[in-house]
Amino acid sequence: MTMSKITTHTFPLNNGASIPAIGLGTWQSKDNETFEAVKYALQHGYRHIDTALNYGNEKEVGEGIRASGVPRDQIWVTTKLDNPWHHRVSEGLDSSLKDLGLDYVDLYLIHFPCSTDPEDASKHLPDWDFVKTWQEIQKLLATGKVRTIGVSNFQISHLERLLNDASCKVIPAVNQIELHPHNPSPKLLEYCMIKGIHCTAYSCLGGNTTSAINAHTSLLEDPVVLAIAKAKKKTPAQVLLMWGLQRGSSIIPKSVTPSRIDSNFQMDDWRLSKDDVAALSGIQTRVKVVGDGWMPIRVFLGDDE
Repeated sequence: MTMSKITTHTFPLNNGASIPAIGLGTWQSKDNETFEAVKYALQHGYRHIDTALNYGNEKEVGEGIRASGVPRDQIWVTTKLDNPWHHRVSEGLDSSLKDLGLDYVDLYLIHFPCSTDPEDASKHLPDWDFVKTWQEIQKLLATGKVRTIGVSNFQISHLERLLNDASCKVIPAVNQIELHPHNPSPKLLEYCMIKGIHCTAYSCLGGNTTSAINAHTSLLEDPVVLAIAKAKKKTPAQVLLMWGLQRGSSIIPKSVTPSRIDSNFQMDDWRLSKDDVAALSGIQTRVKVVGDGWMPIRVFLGDDE
């Protein structure tokens, strides 16, 4: 990335659209906090808001969008189809649009490659999988309710199966995945690049995890991150976000705090050196923020490294 103004930079997608480089994530943001965060972010330059049916906050996201005063056509809105809705794609989209109070979304994603039985969350639908879900997702493009379609949390094996199926007429434009130095997924990132699929990074600041093996896994306190932040006179969070951007992924850091929303957006006119990027990529600790133990099938298969 060579542009000095990352805050207005966009990444081109395989359908001719362009996704903003920086967006606001809303996972685990609740109630009025979501409304205020979305409104504030849009009023202070953000142009991408990411949500999902699963988050339970689409209504507040929509209210924040309207309260911001920013014209709808200047905002990129992403939402996602929840696992129990895989065999009811059109209904799932309509539910999201109703709660958002919008006529369309810019990007609609399959949230996970897992078709959960809505009557029993411990079971996977026996006659349905993400390939069938994608068949239905593709049909949405003709409705005007969706501008761009993609996937989320898809690993290489999932994408291989989908792209090699005869029913796949539209290559996903985006794969939204967990990306940070504790979960860098270089093979998955390279695979998507080769296939023309843009990657958006969620949980891009990592997470705080304590275990008997790794008692200290906070990326924001990692010595490598701290040293680069000190040298650059930036915050550790800003260093991690820039690492993601310079790897070619858009980023959607989540915050409901105005000062952090501002700080996460202060990416203009500075860059990490190649050595900085290499040092961050060289961090050996491996921690995932999002797991799959709550789903009836495994979706993280370890083929992304």
